Amino acid sequence: MKSMQGVGLYSQVSGQQGQQLVQRYAGLVKRIALHTAARLPASVQLDDLIQAGMIGLLEAARKYDASKGASFETYATIRIRGSIVDEIRKGDWVPRSVHRNSRRIAEAIQQIEAKYGRDAKDQEIAEALSLSLDDYYAMLSDLSGSRLFSFEELTAAGDTSQASLASEHTSDKPPDELQQKKLRHDLAQAIQMLPEREQLVLALYYDEELNLKEIGQVLGVSESRVSQIHSQAAMRLRARLADWQPE
Repeated sequence: MKSMQGVGLYSQVSGQQGQQLVQRYAGLVKRIALHTAARLPASVQLDDLIQAGMIGLLEAARKYDASKGASFETYATIRIRGSIVDEIRKGDWVPRSVHRNSRRIAEAIQQIEAKYGRDAKDQEIAEALSLSLDDYYAMLSDLSGSRLFSFEELTAAGDTSQASLASEHTSDKPPDELQQKKLRHDLAQAIQMLPEREQLVLALYYDEELNLKEIGQVLGVSESRVSQIHSQAAMRLRARLADWQPE
């Protein structure tokens, strides 16, 4: 079904210029798929991600409008990532227990920070969940895959250069520019208020595109510890943006 969808989209790509764009940026699809696959369980097949990404590229070539100001590569990157994220969602590979634990951690962080008016500490979060610190860290490690996607989608929507394009992979309706602007502002503020180490991990991971092992070498900690810090940063953002409203 997916391959037939791709054939249909390819036939709709207008003219030689559009088809040249697809051929030129096919390598971008593979690069994004490889970068994404490195964050996911081995059960997720790279070929499935590439195929989904190609559909996103075809959609980008068909709908790209240079008059909107974004370069094709910027536009295509958003569409490719969005298509891959949609494919991961459809796969439903994340156990329910992981989703449940994600909510529990975010709620615990929200309650602690509301009570004390400061960053929730690791030990406090563990105690709120009736867990030892080691068990809490193990829970954070379990969240690594699902957390990476939920956070990546949020940061894509909040990226200052791409916000007007971020939601187009799921809808043909024009985005609400005021809502996107407020999301960018509130997300940026929330990230700036994270503990310094969590900010650094997110910057190295999303801006510098280092993998967890490379970040661990920078920080002098293990790869698993970087994963835990990253998960906790995402849960802290989830807690702080839980009541987010566009107005």
